Amino acid sequence: MRRRTFLAGLGLAALQLAGCAAQPQTVPDFVLTYADNQPAGYPTTQGAQYFADLVQQQTGGRVVVQVKVNGEYGSEQQVWEQLAIGGVDFARVSLSVAADDLPRLNVLLLPYLYRDADHMWRVLDGSIGEAFLQDFTAQGMVGLSWYDAGARSFYARQPVRSLSDLQGKTIRVQDSQIVIDMIRLLGAVPETSAYSDVYSAFETGQIDAAENNWPAYYSMEHYKVARYYMADEHSRVPEVQLASGRTWNALPEEYRKILQECARASAQYERQLWAQEETTAREAALAGGCRELPLPEEEMQNFRQLVQPLYQKYCADYLPLVEEIQRN
Repeated sequence: MRRRTFLAGLGLAALQLAGCAAQPQTVPDFVLTYADNQPAGYPTTQGAQYFADLVQQQTGGRVVVQVKVNGEYGSEQQVWEQLAIGGVDFARVSLSVAADDLPRLNVLLLPYLYRDADHMWRVLDGSIGEAFLQDFTAQGMVGLSWYDAGARSFYARQPVRSLSDLQGKTIRVQDSQIVIDMIRLLGAVPETSAYSDVYSAFETGQIDAAENNWPAYYSMEHYKVARYYMADEHSRVPEVQLASGRTWNALPEEYRKILQECARASAQYERQLWAQEETTAREAALAGGCRELPLPEEEMQNFRQLVQPLYQKYCADYLPLVEEIQRN
């Protein structure tokens, strides 16, 4: 964070915010950094830029947020560490990174935790989600808002309509222990090959299935080699927008209030972008030959029942919280 830094020619906000006109040259009180490892044009980076534009507009140019994308500040783990010491002022990070230091967040990584997207947002936008955001203070950070990252489902070379169709199958998954354990509980074999190798692994028969969200499934053209998409939505994990506690505490209360409001507005914007991206990718994949196979509720219950040991293994101390989420 730098105070009293002169910036020339700020121009129009990239997203053409309503009522936002070009700002005259000014001397900002604060110039802040924002890190996101995704490329420009991705929903989270567009959300970050929307946040930056709103902040500039609402503060009359007195607070400027510079968004850095494509991992300019390093991996998400490195950004997480820099947030704690004020090396980065704001960032969007995955919960899997944060959960290593804040184990209560493992609750939000559990498979089949939510019934659907509406259920998740009802939880995260309510008192439970606010309590989770407060957890980040223990790491010297301030939780600002929840971003969408979609829902992951299984897709395969052969139709998958029930639990029995996954038995003994090799499934490519993220290198995450909770996901690996889930696959084993479902009776399948986890494979953690590189994401970039998934297409060829399907072609050679090295894997029978994989799991991801609609945008990833379409953009990587996996629908061409694994045309059966079983929409079980087993994993629906949000991402979080954070501020460095050191930065936050150095800001006047007036600016903190504006930043909080802008962060929440950017989250709503990012969620809309994600929903659009998801719809577009799904429709394009279906047009390209994908077959979507909805999972009947009876089968869904079988999946949920089989992964219950994960709840005990990873969240034994938080089972009342898990039950509260599922009742919500």
